Amino acid sequence: MRAAWALCALLQGFVLFGCEHARTTPALASAQASSTPALQLDASHAAADAMDSRTPVPLLPRMAQHQKRNMRDHLLVVQEVTTALTSGDFDAAERAAQRIASSARMTQTCEHMGSHAPGFADLALGFHRMADTLVEATRKRDRDEVLAALAQTLNACTSCHATYKQQIVDETTWAALSTAGSSARPH
Repeated sequence: MRAAWALCALLQGFVLFGCEHARTTPALASAQASSTPALQLDASHAAADAMDSRTPVPLLPRMAQHQKRNMRDHLLVVQEVTTALTSGDFDAAERAAQRIASSARMTQTCEHMGSHAPGFADLALGFHRMADTLVEATRKRDRDEVLAALAQTLNACTSCHATYKQQIVDETTWAALSTAGSSARPH
C-alpha cells in the first residue's frame, strides 16, 4: 500500500504542476505589459516554455481551465480508488473509477480539446479506455487486478503529460487553427 500512496502523491504533483504551464497569449501579454512584475513573470514563462519540448495543445483559456479541472478530478479518482482499496470498499472504488471511464461525452470532449494537436485525442481516449479496465477490475473485487489496472491507467496519464503541454491561445488563433484544420480534412 505504501507504493500506491507514493504513486498517488507523485501523480498529484505531476498533475498539479505539469498542467499548469501555458504559453501567454498576445492579449494576456498586452494586459501584463502594464506591470513590471508581470513582465518578469512573462519572460520566465517564455524561458520555461523554450526548455519544454513537449507538443503544445492549443486551447482557449476556458478550455484550458476545463481541462485542468478534469485532470484534478482524475487525480482525485486515483486517490479515491486507492483509499477505497485500503478498506476493501470495491463499490466506492468502482464509483470513483467510473468518472474517468470512456463515454460518448468523454470522447467528444477529448476530440474537441485535442483537435489542434496531432495524436492528443488518441492518447487521451486511450487513457479513458484504460480506465474502463479499472472499472472492470473493481467489479471483480480483486485488489491485485485493481492495482494493476490502476498502474496501467496511471501509465497512460503520465505518457500523455510527458508528451503534451497546454498552450493558451486567443480566439483569433483558435479560429485560424480551426479553419486550417477543417480545410486540411477531407469533406
